[in-house]
Amino acid sequence: GDRGGRGGFGDRGGRGGFGDRGRGGFRGRGVFICRGKEDALVTKNMVVGDSVYGEKRISVEEGELKIEYRAWNPFRSKLAAAILGGVDQIHIKPGAKVMYLGAASGTTVSHVSDIVGPEGLVYAVEFSHRSGRDLLNVAKKRTNIIPIIEDARHPHKYRMLVGMVDVIFADVAQPDQTRIVALNAHNFLKNGGHFVISIKANCIDSTAPPEVVFASEVKKMSAENMKPQEQLTLEPYERDHAVVVGIYRPAPKKK
Repeated sequence: GDRGGRGGFGDRGGRGGFGDRGRGGFRGRGVFICRGKEDALVTKNMVVGDSVYGEKRISVEEGELKIEYRAWNPFRSKLAAAILGGVDQIHIKPGAKVMYLGAASGTTVSHVSDIVGPEGLVYAVEFSHRSGRDLLNVAKKRTNIIPIIEDARHPHKYRMLVGMVDVIFADVAQPDQTRIVALNAHNFLKNGGHFVISIKANCIDSTAPPEVVFASEVKKMSAENMKPQEQLTLEPYERDHAVVVGIYRPAPKKK
């Protein structure tokens, strides 16, 4: 194949990994690097033989088993951009229950579905009916996705559908995004659970420098019992975007 045959897949951060930041952070966590002419980020396809948005699929034979991976393009996914940018933890792993706010057409959601696998769940919330149609189609084949076509500002509207979650991922590009995430966290995120928020600076305040916007959002998070642990910008994949990862209502430190 065009992968140059060098042993195929290392777990993220195995064999030298990417830079020093994320070494080992994703090992065995459902995110892989396919080594070849160009290293590609991939997830293990939960629906073999099926591409969701025209992405490339790569088959690997491991003994008797044929395993298929799907390429995950960082220019089309903030989460992929954060992983390749060296974020230490996304907290989304096999078996996890994830609430995804701003699911759009379900491209990134499909990769999250791959990562959490059949034991996990993805509650995918999207307000736009047009995107929602695509999302519903993705969810038809992927039984671990629960599509919710509602406004994330009103979590009470879907509280009957959603159990407690381990992680909230948000990419809603609204000026009051932090408040929206906090509302959902108070309703559905377990204490000690995590949040991963993609912030588009000009969407919150187009007049202020991006780093000022990011700092002010981080401050808002802290006021909601959301304790930021990590922040990184998404260059070169996105301009003036940052991802903030943190913990919700962490257990008090033992004296």
